[in-house]
Amino acid sequence: MTKKITVIRGDGIGPEIMDATLHVLEALGAGLSYEEVDAGLVALEKHGELLPQATLDSIRRNGVALKSPLTTPVGEGFSSINVALRRHFDLYANVRPAKSFPNTRSRFPSGVDLITVRENTEGAYIGEGQAISEDGEVATLTQKITRKGSERIVRYAFDLARATGRKKVTAVHKANILKTTSGLFLKVAREVATQYPEIEFNEMIVDNTCMQLVMRPEQFDIIVTTNLFGDIISDLCAGLVGGLGLAPGANIGKDAAIFEAVHGSAPDIAGKGIANPCALLLGAAQMLDHIGQPQNAERLRKAIIATLEARDSLTPDLGGTGTTMGFAKAIASRV
Repeated sequence: MTKKITVIRGDGIGPEIMDATLHVLEALGAGLSYEEVDAGLVALEKHGELLPQATLDSIRRNGVALKSPLTTPVGEGFSSINVALRRHFDLYANVRPAKSFPNTRSRFPSGVDLITVRENTEGAYIGEGQAISEDGEVATLTQKITRKGSERIVRYAFDLARATGRKKVTAVHKANILKTTSGLFLKVAREVATQYPEIEFNEMIVDNTCMQLVMRPEQFDIIVTTNLFGDIISDLCAGLVGGLGLAPGANIGKDAAIFEAVHGSAPDIAGKGIANPCALLLGAAQMLDHIGQPQNAERLRKAIIATLEARDSLTPDLGGTGTTMGFAKAIASRV
């Protein structure tokens, strides 16, 4: 049976890496159909708004979206289109895997295989209480953590560990200093952990976590944490395995899910045909897992690894001289 997904081609290099990704998905025979909609600068030019209602309706109707990078112009009413999408659909879980791949410019060509599960809707990113004094000397921001938000993100992490056979969940916090907000998150994490006795639970202060990730990333399996810490840690983890060009992301809610490349729209190389499509392809693999096609997801990941091992048509960021579509065709030939 065909599954329809919403496709957002995005800005900058977005259309190029989306074309490459859809080419590979077609070769995979995943039985997908696509409803293309606009967001970002393209939507602003065509429809006069960054996030048209038709785009929101499509995501709600299909329940699944594959999204290329978007550009948010300064002063357009909200700080980020991505944040707006997460809030609109209550996409509370941001899931960012980081895995070592062969023949990448990575400090860890092997041994890294972890997932950061980041709370997506609370904490420092809620945007409430932002103010600056009249003299411009003092800025304030409200940080809000709730029991509900903490419980559902920690439970998501443990359920993910159980579903994927992972053995350990590490809750990352700053409860030694942020005793109310981070303290509540840690308290809830400890409570939820008792309901998953077969999964090892660990807790770690965020600054120590960053050091440990750089020194011994193999000790981590699944990290679960609050919004700001998760944003920083997930990018650090991407750096361990070769950069954002190999970093996919999933934004999961009860009624909708959006899968993406987490890097930006890279306007400096847009149209040159040299962008690395791996992040969006790996996001598509997460999407295939989500819609009940784990075998196709695994085929896709193995094809990416085989192409990297063969150094076949790699893009310049990976040390090759290939093009975006050439790289995609090399991957498609191996699915």
